[in-house]
Amino acid sequence: MLPWVVRRTRLPLLSLRCADCRSESARTGEGRFRVNANGKLLDVWLLVRCVSCDRTSKLAVHERVPVKSLDPAELHGYRVNDPELVASRLLDPLLARRNRFALDWTGAWRLDAPSPWLDETWPVQVEVVFEDPVPVRPDRLIAQRLGLSRNEVLRRIKSDTPLRRPRSTGFTFTVMAGD
Repeated sequence: MLPWVVRRTRLPLLSLRCADCRSESARTGEGRFRVNANGKLLDVWLLVRCVSCDRTSKLAVHERVPVKSLDPAELHGYRVNDPELVASRLLDPLLARRNRFALDWTGAWRLDAPSPWLDETWPVQVEVVFEDPVPVRPDRLIAQRLGLSRNEVLRRIKSDTPLRRPRSTGFTFTVMAGD
């Protein structure tokens, strides 16, 4: 079985209406958190900025939570702007729903796959693994990598996974020999 891996190359952009320029422009994560203490309660925000007008906005990560309810390592990560914590919060679907934004993965990922197989025996099995929840249509991914039309992909690929619906989790498929 041949391994294909979908990897994030950068953080995705956010689709979120800007309060200043009113555009639905993408916003990008600054890689910074803002932590505000009010007595024994904390607010934590992820700072993002508009690509069009450069306005900085806040996405609520935690609101009015007791300091003791947060893991000390997580709290330290917020204070030092840990890049992995920024990525995990930005990719959290609950944060996206609560703050009403969607992720734009255009240009933010790549497919790492071995060079096309010429000496493999047919049929060839391939396993696709996602390191991050990048939503891609399997038929487009396969067509792009193998240099086939999407119609030919649908004809030559056997999979238990629907090929025309976006996926962000791993799947396997089998490439049948061409005519």
